[in-house]
Amino acid sequence: MKLNKRIITVMTAVLALFLVIVIYLTYFTIFRAGDIVNSSYNQRVWEKEERILRGTIYDRSGTVLAQSEQEGDSQKRIYPYGKLYAHTIGYNSRTYGKTSIELKFNSFLLKTQSVIDVLKKENNDKKEFSSGADLALTLDSGMTKLASQLLGNDNGSVVALNPVTGEVYCLYSNPSFDPNEDALTKNWDTLSGSNDAPFLSRVTQGLYAPGSTFKVISAAAGIKAGYKDYITEDSGKTKIGGKEFKNAGEKAYGNIDMSNAIRYSSNVYFTELSEKIGNDLLQKTADDFCISTKIPFDIETKAIKNKFSDLDSAHLASVAIGQGALQVTPLHMALTASAVANDGVIMKPYIVEKAFYDGGNIIYKAPSDVLSEAIDADTANMLTEYMKACVASGTGTAARVSGIQVAGKTGTAENERAGKTHAWFIGFAPADNPQIALCVMKEYSGRGGGSVCAPIARRIISYALENGLIVR
Repeated sequence: MKLNKRIITVMTAVLALFLVIVIYLTYFTIFRAGDIVNSSYNQRVWEKEERILRGTIYDRSGTVLAQSEQEGDSQKRIYPYGKLYAHTIGYNSRTYGKTSIELKFNSFLLKTQSVIDVLKKENNDKKEFSSGADLALTLDSGMTKLASQLLGNDNGSVVALNPVTGEVYCLYSNPSFDPNEDALTKNWDTLSGSNDAPFLSRVTQGLYAPGSTFKVISAAAGIKAGYKDYITEDSGKTKIGGKEFKNAGEKAYGNIDMSNAIRYSSNVYFTELSEKIGNDLLQKTADDFCISTKIPFDIETKAIKNKFSDLDSAHLASVAIGQGALQVTPLHMALTASAVANDGVIMKPYIVEKAFYDGGNIIYKAPSDVLSEAIDADTANMLTEYMKACVASGTGTAARVSGIQVAGKTGTAENERAGKTHAWFIGFAPADNPQIALCVMKEYSGRGGGSVCAPIARRIISYALENGLIVR
């Protein structure tokens, strides 16, 4: 009897271990297979690159942004524009791995047209590489160059996209780095140790207080709560929950409604409105705008779970004006502008339009997917009118473009460096037929978004108008 019990115990243990192994392998097969295949440490991937010439990457007009050249029995990845696309295309390095599109779309860049193509070819003792698929991006090279010039030496970012389709025209962060292998090897230690974090894609991974650009979301929540006609007496400052809030320069606007509160960026109005909106509705509205969502995208994104439910009235008032317990990426705020532009609907953004072979055979096409229905069309139309007024005669006048109406919102965000505010501008154009939405952000500028970011937005919109990305 004792022997039988021992046998049963051993068998139970063996079966339990077998079950653990099955669960472990199933988990990796179903949930982790993609990560393992694309891992920079997967030697089979590098073995594949010994016989397949990595595909070429083009911008929307067919300009080569990345290509591989055969050098004897190996290949070299070349990035002709250096740092301009380092945060979007990334790099492909034996030493440092892969990042961004080079990582996410690695399987396509190394995918040949047939199994036979994978075999090594020998021709007069010289190895011939098979060719992987090419990628066509939605990025516009001219706009990206312009963004780089306009940011100059300032740390910050520019992102511009089509609010109706989700295709991204420009995604540039400064500082950047040269992704070519020789430059990476030479500068790696300096880049890795830099306080300016040049490897950080500020558009998709930089987390900041959005300042007054968040008032667009607070206004949407106020409209949802039934306070679209709310008027308050703005004396330049107010107290909420024992904390004093002031307008810039303590400027008083008298009796002010929501339209003028957006136009002139009244902190008094939106902090007082926050008490009427309440925690739950402001949270729900921010969530609908995907403020806390890690955006599904062609490159890595970040997000923080912004929780408002337990905030007291003073801290909620801070959030309502884009300060306090609130952090977002510039991509989040570009999508906020995009939502207003597209009748309240946020389209999933994308950079890779398609993967294809020389003969034109397309093996991947970017889907057109809805990310969120943030607000209804009526609310979006109201916000559009408010944002048009902001650019026409409010804090965003430097974003005006001759011949079309621009809708926008400026922002100035306090941070851990006293006197070194972040500057923001979000907007879209043409206001009556939106074809581009954007976010411009400068770190620690010490100035307002209306003076340093709105002029950049104007130049980006003008470029889109002059180069066919906006059709009147």
